[in-house]
Amino acid sequence: MEILRILYNENEILGAKVISEELNKRGYALGERAVRYHMHILDEKGFTEKIGYKGRKITSKGIDELQKGLIYDQVDFTYSRFQEKMYNVSLDYNTAKGSVIVNLSSINELDSKEIIDEFFKDGLSVSQRYNFYERNDNTYIETVCGTTFDGVFQKNGIVTKPLYGGLLKVEDYVPINFIEQIAYEKTSLTPLEAFTSHDNTSVLDVANNGTGIIPANFRIIPASKRDDAIKIINKLSKIGINGVIHVGESGKSVLGIPVPENMIGIVIIGGVSPLCAAQESGYDLNIKLADSFAEYSQMSSNFDNVVSPLKECTKESKNNVSFVLNKIYNLISNVDFDVESATGNVISNISYVSKEYVDDAIEVLNNLYKNNSEFCIGDKYNLVDETKDKVGIATICSLTIGGILTNYGINSTPIYSGLLDIYKKNRRFIELISYKGSSVDPHEIFIKKGMHDVTGSISGSGKILASVHSVPYVSRDATKEIFNLMGETGFSVLKLGQTSEYMYNAKIEKYHFGYVVSGGLNPIAAIKENEIPVNVKSIEKIMDYSNFEEL
Repeated sequence: MEILRILYNENEILGAKVISEELNKRGYALGERAVRYHMHILDEKGFTEKIGYKGRKITSKGIDELQKGLIYDQVDFTYSRFQEKMYNVSLDYNTAKGSVIVNLSSINELDSKEIIDEFFKDGLSVSQRYNFYERNDNTYIETVCGTTFDGVFQKNGIVTKPLYGGLLKVEDYVPINFIEQIAYEKTSLTPLEAFTSHDNTSVLDVANNGTGIIPANFRIIPASKRDDAIKIINKLSKIGINGVIHVGESGKSVLGIPVPENMIGIVIIGGVSPLCAAQESGYDLNIKLADSFAEYSQMSSNFDNVVSPLKECTKESKNNVSFVLNKIYNLISNVDFDVESATGNVISNISYVSKEYVDDAIEVLNNLYKNNSEFCIGDKYNLVDETKDKVGIATICSLTIGGILTNYGINSTPIYSGLLDIYKKNRRFIELISYKGSSVDPHEIFIKKGMHDVTGSISGSGKILASVHSVPYVSRDATKEIFNLMGETGFSVLKLGQTSEYMYNAKIEKYHFGYVVSGGLNPIAAIKENEIPVNVKSIEKIMDYSNFEEL
């Protein structure tokens, strides 16, 4: 995997000597001979291709493997990659020369370049400098990433820790508060990448009338370095790197995000904002955050001295960001479902469809359960919250299982929400997002971005929603007995692990075992795949199991 990363990041043909040197920098003591051995294996798998005597290059299959492969490694690598990028920033704000971190995005429709170019003059970006270029018949754009600030801070002796990426609400050009966020640590999908879809942001509305949703990221630095940080921010502004939305005070919450004592929070606009503008206009882009570096002095701009239209946020946010784990723990504490009598309260997801599609939606649920019951949580549904135009379809949330275990005195902790790749009997997670530090159920993100293929799983090749949970190993036998009883009610788990076992490539901590369960939103994702418009809502509320109807 590390060899594939090196080939992908360098994006050129490399020989065994160069790869060996790069591996040594990353803590892998492999000589040229050992590298050649591994390269032969990668060639055989089709992940790399030998180009004469020059060396190897990564193939499209290799890139796919890199993105899907050792997901337990990816969740740690994502944050480590940001730290590596920060270390390698060499920008000198006195000369406006040196490397900056850039987001690299492919553009599938060339006329979207005009939208992006035009958007830069509105000032809603980290910098007005960017690069368009062609490679392998594809068009790419590089935009300056907000993490460049962290690199410059670090080079100037300021400890900085990027914590979250999320969505920031703006009213009349005034930043109000974060409405969603994901932590940078323990995720395979970078936070702003998770939120960059056309129905998440409204940066064009902010540019045009001052009200909407923009991507932004949040970091903390020591309060003792606040004045130094502001001086650096001002110097960067003079060379065209802006984007700082707010610098907080010691220990005070910033735009709804709590800040530890003796630290300050800094919010910076997402460097992908111009690309979000193109997405909102209906263009197709593949956005990759903090992907590489560019020489800042060689980046071009059609606009100079552009000032951000955002005003200073002088009011304290009324609402702090709500973390999804807090909601989860409250709900599982109210589950009293009895597995022997099949009575009691369960957690439900409630998603909404127009009345005209209700019968079609239920038929999709029925088809999924009859063909792949293990990808559902039971065979029940309920129609609720009927209005003039819409009906809520309630499905049983997989977190109900954690509530059942809690009632038996067993501590079950949700660890990851993920996307499980299904290929016949082979299964592995290809995306994982930690519940910790997230304000939204990650399954909702996967559905919004259309990353699932629940329908395909019926024929043995697809992607379903699933989650990973951790339990102290001392209670494994009791947990197994409860799972056996649950199976009689239609509640089942996909896998019950051993201590410290990798669960479909998801790592479980020492002295614990894990279990993997299908997502209760799989039926809803299947509805969406059948082109039935649906408004997805997960982990909604407690409901009496007796109110559910059998499919």
